[in-house]
Amino acid sequence: MSFQPHSFYFSAVSFTFLAMQKIFVTRQIPQAGLNILRLQAGGYDINFADKSLSKIDLKNAVKGREAIVCLLTDAIDAELLDAAGTQLKIVANVAVGYNNIDISAANARRVIITNTPGVLTDTTADLAWALLMASARRLGESERVLRARQWHGWGILQFLGQDIARKTLGIVGGGRIGAAVARRAKGFDMPVLYVSRGAKPEMEELGAKRVDLDTCLRQSDFMSLHVPLTPETKHLIGKRELDLMKPTAHLINTARGPVIDEAALVDALKLKRIAGAGLDVYEDEPRIHPGLFECENVVLAPHIGSATTETRGKMATMAALNVVAVLTGKAPLNPVS
Repeated sequence: MSFQPHSFYFSAVSFTFLAMQKIFVTRQIPQAGLNILRLQAGGYDINFADKSLSKIDLKNAVKGREAIVCLLTDAIDAELLDAAGTQLKIVANVAVGYNNIDISAANARRVIITNTPGVLTDTTADLAWALLMASARRLGESERVLRARQWHGWGILQFLGQDIARKTLGIVGGGRIGAAVARRAKGFDMPVLYVSRGAKPEMEELGAKRVDLDTCLRQSDFMSLHVPLTPETKHLIGKRELDLMKPTAHLINTARGPVIDEAALVDALKLKRIAGAGLDVYEDEPRIHPGLFECENVVLAPHIGSATTETRGKMATMAALNVVAVLTGKAPLNPVS
C-alpha cells in the first residue's frame, strides 16, 4: 500500500498513518483548504473516502489530535471530544450551522468551535430561488414526464404553474441568507414579509415588513425558511402552520430539515392543502420520508445549498485558517463558542 503525503489509509478494522499529524480532517474537502493546512500548519491526516467514518473509527482517528476539521455529517459530542484528549484545541466545522456539535461539551473542555459564516450566503439564496421557481412552475414534474418520453406535444392546459412576479414572499429568519433572498425579490417586484425575534435593519431597508409567523403564513404566496436548528425551531412548521397557508402557496426550505415536520408536509402536499414545496434539507438525512417521493408537487434537491466550486472552496479555506490561527496561538476568526 502506497501513501500520499499528509494522508492516511483507512480500513474497516484499522488506521495506518504515515506520520501522526496534529490535524485530522474527517472527510475529503476542497483542495484550497488542504493546501493551507499543509503549507501553514505542517500537514494533516485525512479520511479520503467520500463518506463519513463510523463513530468508533472517528473516535480512533481523532485520538491525540490538536485540531479536527469536520463536516455537518460528523457528530462531535462529549464522547468524541474525550476520545480526542485534553490536548484538543479546536474543532473547525466546514459549515455555517453547527447543530452536529455539542457546544456545551466543547465549552466545558475549553475546545474552540468555529464555523464558516458569510461565504455561502449568496449561493444558498440562489438555491432557495431556484427551488422557489421550480416549484412554482412545476419544473420537476414536467421534466420527469419529458424524460420518461411521455410528452406528446404542447397543450394550453399542460403543467399550469403560478406566476412569481408581484406575489408576496414570506421569509422566516432575517439573517444574512434571509436578507439575500429578500434582495432578490426586488427584481420580481414582490412585497416581502419577514419573521424575526427583532427588527432587522437590512430587511427594513429593503422594504420588508416584520410580522408574526401566523400572519406570514396566511398572507404569503411563497414561504422561505432561513432559521438555525434549535429546540425552538424544531418542527416550527407543522400541521397547524401548514393549515394556515394558502392552498396556492409554496414552502421552500434551505435551512435545516427538522424545521419542518416532514410527515405533516407530506400530508399537506398529498391533500393539496398547499400547492407545492422545494426542499434541499431533510429531517433525518440522508433518509427522506418515503411519502415525499410519491408527491409530484415537491422539488427535491440533495442538500446542495452551498454546492458551488467557489463557495465550497471558500468554506474549506475559512475552516483551515481558523485551525492555523488557533494552533499558532492566535484568536479564531469565526468562533461559535
